[in-house]
Amino acid sequence: MERGDRQPLVRKTSSSYRTFPESAARRLDREYLRSLHNRRLYLAAFAAVLGNFSFGFALVYPSPVIPALEAHPNPALRLDQHTAPWFGSVFTLGAAAGGLSTMLLNDCLGRKLSIMFSALPSALGYALLAGAQGLWMLLLGRVLTGYAGGVTSASIPVYISEISHPGVRGMLGACPQIMAVLGSLVLYALGKYLWLVLDWRWLAVAGEVPVLTMVLLLCFMPNSPRFLLSQGKEDEALGSLCWLRGEDTDYAREYEQIKDSVRKQSRRVSCAELKDPFLYKPILIAGGMRFLQQLSGVTCILVYLQPIFKKTSVILKPEYDAALVGLVRLSSVAIAAVSMDKAGRKILLFVSAAVMLVSNLTLGLYIHFVPASHNGTVANTTLVSSANLSAEPTNYITLIPLLATMFFIMGYAMGWGPITWLLMSEILPLKARGVASGLCVVVSWLTAFTLTQFFLPAVNAFGLEVPFLFFAVISAGNILFTGCCVPETKGRSLEQIEAFFRTGRRSFLR
Repeated sequence: MERGDRQPLVRKTSSSYRTFPESAARRLDREYLRSLHNRRLYLAAFAAVLGNFSFGFALVYPSPVIPALEAHPNPALRLDQHTAPWFGSVFTLGAAAGGLSTMLLNDCLGRKLSIMFSALPSALGYALLAGAQGLWMLLLGRVLTGYAGGVTSASIPVYISEISHPGVRGMLGACPQIMAVLGSLVLYALGKYLWLVLDWRWLAVAGEVPVLTMVLLLCFMPNSPRFLLSQGKEDEALGSLCWLRGEDTDYAREYEQIKDSVRKQSRRVSCAELKDPFLYKPILIAGGMRFLQQLSGVTCILVYLQPIFKKTSVILKPEYDAALVGLVRLSSVAIAAVSMDKAGRKILLFVSAAVMLVSNLTLGLYIHFVPASHNGTVANTTLVSSANLSAEPTNYITLIPLLATMFFIMGYAMGWGPITWLLMSEILPLKARGVASGLCVVVSWLTAFTLTQFFLPAVNAFGLEVPFLFFAVISAGNILFTGCCVPETKGRSLEQIEAFFRTGRRSFLR
């Protein structure tokens, strides 16, 4: 098709696009997807998800550092059973604040600049951790890196979903989770091997590298075409889409579809409009998924992974177990990325929740029924202080906690990890996407903070099995929530998904 013949095609498809979905429009969509060359799109996505790498790195930072700080010779830096929970949980409080501020940043600065802005508190936080001379510097460093993580976790999924096309949006939507997992895995590896020659402070120095690389690359990446159109910058939006799709593709047709959708949602959301199911249903679904994702216990397990393995005295050293769990998590997210656009979102969510249910139940029952002499637990020993005990497993039954944790992380990483972030960016309406994504992140990290803060006291008061049995109950609730509330968005454009919530016609998602 010649470039001069495209305008009639734009008007024709715009009409058919609104009435959904005629066979001619579907055929044109398939031909368009086959014509795309995604190298520039992948580069833009990679530049953005480096922020998730830093987020994953910072999230599990306490796992290898807490044991070192508990034995630190300087009393000003030494952690005990009262300060260690704060060092682990205050990150999530900062992330909640970051998500709250993103409700304004996403719509004022735009998605790309919000991600770049997160580099400032992140770099400052790592600097405080690296040069800490007292507990307040450690806690402030954790708050700042958490704040940066809250900004990126609200902005990056939205940016990626808005620059992607339906053919690869599922795969690219899993990339933030993949990079977060990779960041955690690198932290575990450095925590094991860097200390052989260097001090623990160098872990924080290493965290500066992806932050600076992200800012440098994003300087050359375009902003989201949908955001630019919402700001009235039509020429920039067309140039952005041309850069992302390629000059030789029929990107003008997609541009008209996006422009038509943005035009319908040019006004800001009013309080009266929140009563509209088109707005409150996707917001409730996205917020509910973020709430249930954290209640499943993933943040507690990742933050206190090595102390948990010390407590259950698994067959390998806890630092090796943590790295092994990180590898399982990385491979599972990669599987989800490949299969998400083929199998669909809902089936992966069902499988994910079922695996988490079985894993948490197995671990809880193991800790409850296996005698302390076999599972390595010690009466009247807290989870934090048990990190200093030497693990001497006497039975191969101690592999059960490791396997159960590996399967939990595998299940989480295949569904409720990446898909929750992806669906948040897919189903939220454009006119409320910036504010609503920030709200979802606030819900997520306030829940994570509450759980992380009370996890150790609950373990000390009731035993390690009680939290895992609670997580199992939540995983069962995740299955019900998926079946009753979550729509299937595989292969659908953001405009089609919005049309589904606007009219309630499921035919739009078929």
